[in-house]
Amino acid sequence: MIAAPRHLDGILLVDKPAGITSAGVVREVKRRLDVAKVGHLGTLDPFATGLLPLALGEGSKVVPFLNQEHKAYEGVIALGRATNTLDATGETTEEAAVPALDAAVLADVAARFRGDIDQVPPMFSALKRAGVPLYTLARRGVEVDLEPRRVRILELSLAPAGAQGIALSVRCSKGTYVRSLARDLALALETVGHLQALRRTAFGYFDVTRARPLAELTPSGTLPLLTPREALEPMLELPADDKLISELRRGEQRGLADLAPSDPSRPTAKLVGPRGSLVAIIVNERGQWRLARVLAERSLDRP
Repeated sequence: MIAAPRHLDGILLVDKPAGITSAGVVREVKRRLDVAKVGHLGTLDPFATGLLPLALGEGSKVVPFLNQEHKAYEGVIALGRATNTLDATGETTEEAAVPALDAAVLADVAARFRGDIDQVPPMFSALKRAGVPLYTLARRGVEVDLEPRRVRILELSLAPAGAQGIALSVRCSKGTYVRSLARDLALALETVGHLQALRRTAFGYFDVTRARPLAELTPSGTLPLLTPREALEPMLELPADDKLISELRRGEQRGLADLAPSDPSRPTAKLVGPRGSLVAIIVNERGQWRLARVLAERSLDRP
């Protein structure tokens, strides 16, 4: 964590509160920290809380290279009532009795959902049909046949939560809708349900324990800001001298031929300068390094 500098470059880990959109968090961070270039990674629904990584300044250049494939959540499924949004903010569409549940039943159902599954996304989502977001069509009362999408549930555990609720903990692939998972789990338990609460606890290799609540972010305080170099911590790291750095910032790539060849299992690398700053990201194509991104000289990295 570092004190807020004049220029902010990196990945800011925000613990999003309920009741605000991801875009709203971006606007609030811009206002609070007086930064112009901010974007969020992995939208969270307004009712959800938890980890929302934001790309600030030059941090936007490393976003395509971050591990965004897996995310982790904790939540509560309310059984006995289905809603049109698949969460607690929607209107009731169906009610059903809730059968008696025990640990063995929940463990059996959880096991059936682990692995690759087909999932129908919610109508109230940002997915588009003919360029129009599904939530816009849903609000107009337009019905659309949605095709299932293949997602992966890496870990899933269920436990009783009150008389008619289930607590879930899940680690899943990018593109998984936990609201759809809640709906499908309720059906597998021979009832209906909706997602009552949701908290994202991990995003790739970022963890919510490293995040800071939105209300605590101030320009005079310390920030949970990962520099571009730190955000790419698992990536192969190669040194770059001042001559190579100067060439790359002029768009010249000949000096990349002098770098050590890459491990085939690690075809992407980050170049770090003598003073510890992230200079560029390079990729190996057919045995030769190629420049993928170059960062501005003001990028605020630390060794």
